[in-house]
Amino acid sequence: MKRTHLPLNALRVFDAAARHLSFTRAADELAVTPAAVGQQIRALEDLLGVVLFRRTSKGLELTDEAGTGLAALRTGFLHFEDAVQAMQAGQSSHVYTIAAPREFFAAWLAPRLAAFRAANPQVHYVLVDGEMTDFTEANLDLAVRWTDGPADLEGLPLGTAEWVQVGSGDWIGWPGDPTPGADEGDAEEAKPPIMVGDAGQAIAAALAGMGRAHVPALLAAGIGDGGRSDLVGTAVPCRRGYWLVAPLPQWRQKKVKDLVSALTAGA
Repeated sequence: MKRTHLPLNALRVFDAAARHLSFTRAADELAVTPAAVGQQIRALEDLLGVVLFRRTSKGLELTDEAGTGLAALRTGFLHFEDAVQAMQAGQSSHVYTIAAPREFFAAWLAPRLAAFRAANPQVHYVLVDGEMTDFTEANLDLAVRWTDGPADLEGLPLGTAEWVQVGSGDWIGWPGDPTPGADEGDAEEAKPPIMVGDAGQAIAAALAGMGRAHVPALLAAGIGDGGRSDLVGTAVPCRRGYWLVAPLPQWRQKKVKDLVSALTAGA
């Protein structure tokens, strides 16, 4: 019989009835009616082509055929229990695998992860660089992405969707803002003369006097603390923002809920 065709519910009913040698007590254990137990047993007997129980003057008895398969069935259920416990242990693990843009990690995420671990010393982190890292391949719990929404994932925004202009001169483009001049209707500057790999490099290039760049306001917040506030413009709304994302099953895990709560507190 194919694994996909196994009558698991009926086998569970059979196991309970065999332990109690009573459809009534099996029904009490399974929170169903004795009639439902009888229906499951009859359906299983029809499927297997054997009689599983015999009624005698002393009560219900197992047939030889039923007794032959019972030990293997109970071993199988024990393996199922072990599998469930293993999966639950993985969900309650204190190891977090997180993907985030490098500049976001340095400017925003790292101090918050440090604070969470200070309050939860048992926590361990595996940090992966890269916004578009595949959840399955990297076994991720969470990812941070600069995007206009969570797309086909579940997500929460981190901060507000704003950016600022840093520096002056020629435009500096990066993947999150590849044609900055186009936003201001400047066709000539739609193709910036300087392209860098990420927002962190754009900030570094602008502070070095190489030009100006639109960068997430969240990342530029620390520039003023270094006495360079004159190079930072006013924050304006933009289409994209930083989002904390994951597939729905991850959001259901207690460990993920605890970390998300800590990261989004006051975000």
